[in-house]
Amino acid sequence: MTHVARPVRFSEGVPVYRYRTEPETPPVEVLRFPGDGLSEHASRIIHDFPALLYIERAGEPPGPSREGEVYAAAAGAAIDPSIVRPIGAACGLFFNPAFLDSEGQTAWPTWRAHPLLFPFLHGVPGGLLRLRVPAERRPLWSATIAAIERELADREEGYRQAVRAHLTLLLVDVVRMAEGVAGELRRADEPLLVAVFEVIEERLGESLSLSDIAQRIGMSPAYLTTVVRKRTGRTVMGWVHELRMAHARKLLGETDLPIGEIARRVGMPDPAYFARSFRRSSGATPRDWRHAAATGAGGRDT
Repeated sequence: MTHVARPVRFSEGVPVYRYRTEPETPPVEVLRFPGDGLSEHASRIIHDFPALLYIERAGEPPGPSREGEVYAAAAGAAIDPSIVRPIGAACGLFFNPAFLDSEGQTAWPTWRAHPLLFPFLHGVPGGLLRLRVPAERRPLWSATIAAIERELADREEGYRQAVRAHLTLLLVDVVRMAEGVAGELRRADEPLLVAVFEVIEERLGESLSLSDIAQRIGMSPAYLTTVVRKRTGRTVMGWVHELRMAHARKLLGETDLPIGEIARRVGMPDPAYFARSFRRSSGATPRDWRHAAATGAGGRDT
């Protein structure tokens, strides 16, 4: 098991792990599983934090071809490792869910309401929700994971922001592969949050204020802010900004659109303001992020 987790109890004979919260513990850890991936002797475990397993290279026959598969491990469920054997070369991402909140307000009891983490609360038997990364996005996934590894290894100024940005990009992909933010919120019976995210995604390329969203939802801005912060640990406008930046990273990595056009498409028509906001959020300038995505170098502060 990863060294960032510690066993805290047993549940029906299965060890339960919790993410360490000591100051020296990194908020994210990447583990590489070469060769045939997980050991044939790996036993069932439970962890109360999110984890991803991404298969970069398929295992040898006669095992099934799993290249590009990504598994969201359900927090609190007993994980059966045999589901993904043989898997070939893979990597696991383990992270403290509170790390996603840049304001540091997401507490352990409330992280399960975070819209980007609903895929980790599924009820699939065996504890692993299987998704498949589209072929055209697999190089970006590999480059993004490698960038997280480098940021964690170098720990230069701004590395936490860069790691959070990279991780958010992957989680947005996971949510979209698992039917989208609104679909996950519907499944969790969160109609208010469904409505909020539908408005944000619908008007992502437009000027959008808290009052605009509140008017569409039919409630006061103050009450809407209070409810969304309580349920997700982040403000409404914080989500607007986060989804804009996630979409900008996607466009930078997948298209040749000018940066000014990307800024316009994410509702930030002032390229200079967009560039400043992007760097604060992602730990790299838009140009550097695009170069890193193209070369597999990963974004970093310059």
